[in-house]
Amino acid sequence: MSDYKLYSFDKIPSTQEYAHELIAKGAAADKTIILAAAQSAGRGRFRRKWVSHHGNLYVSFIYKMPERMPTLSYAVACAVAETLISFGLKPQIKWPNDILIDSKKIAGILIEYSKNFVIIGIGVNIKSNPTVAENITTKTDNIKPGIEIDAMLSELMKQMDIWKGKIMRGDFESVRARWMDLTTALNSEILYRNRPGIFCGISEEGALVLRRGSEYILVLGDEISI
Repeated sequence: MSDYKLYSFDKIPSTQEYAHELIAKGAAADKTIILAAAQSAGRGRFRRKWVSHHGNLYVSFIYKMPERMPTLSYAVACAVAETLISFGLKPQIKWPNDILIDSKKIAGILIEYSKNFVIIGIGVNIKSNPTVAENITTKTDNIKPGIEIDAMLSELMKQMDIWKGKIMRGDFESVRARWMDLTTALNSEILYRNRPGIFCGISEEGALVLRRGSEYILVLGDEISI
């Protein structure tokens, strides 16, 4: 997309950290992309290491965002899932930020805020998938060999514009509906604060809705286990 500004590197410590540095220096602009062929210090949620060898997609998007938007994460998950679907893959979304294929993690999302910007980090396994303690992983080459990073990024940019645009226009309902189409655990038992409940979906405000007997609970944050 021609209206994005792209910074591209062969290897940097972290696209996410580079984005933070741009913002801190006052050099960031809306619709900026930081792309790296490899990262030496890539990270996910809770600063977990994101193994970042050459051959996969590692990218951070910078957008103007004066206020935090709890619903944004759902739109980003839909954008990543739809990107994979466009290549003939069949992803599912696992709360809060994992994209799975055949119950194996293929992509992750990290959303952070800095000043008047949001930084959306996305990693997609294409040519390699790491062995990590937290997840069983996979890569697109296992299912659809030959997908190129440039093609994946181009489609992702298009999908980010579509799904983030829905949120910015106040259309969370279509995002919510698609997210629930793609999620892994709808109507199944999950754990919240170490107690089981039935995952019923997400509310109009973006909270998870759990049912325990006749009681319904709204959950904001990452306190559930699927």
